[in-house]
Amino acid sequence: MPIKVSSCLVEAMQSEARRAFPRECCGILLGQGNLVDGILPARNIHPQPETHFEIDPQKLVDAHRSARRGGSQVLGYYHSHPNGLARPSATDARMAASDGAVWAIITAGRVTFWRAGDAGFAALPYETAAR
Repeated sequence: MPIKVSSCLVEAMQSEARRAFPRECCGILLGQGNLVDGILPARNIHPQPETHFEIDPQKLVDAHRSARRGGSQVLGYYHSHPNGLARPSATDARMAASDGAVWAIITAGRVTFWRAGDAGFAALPYETAAR
């Protein structure tokens, strides 16, 4: 089943990636089921932000607390590959939990979606909806 995401959220992730260049941007995908209905940009706290990302842990805690209070669920994460491909890198594969989370990867002009699982990442089709 494809992920559904509004075109304005795709544009917001691309805009964030452009602003962060040459560093990786990162954040949290929010929603319900297969619908991404929000993003929560986060500070990249990794000491090498040009080639790696680490989401600010406080943002993760805040997002999960909000979900427990009835807000949007944490569906997964997004980050950019400023000079890379729109697919999970070897580092992404090593660092990802096989928890079924959705990952969005942003490159110049492109966003792709993936699901992290026991066998690694699987590409996810997605549909954009009007704003």
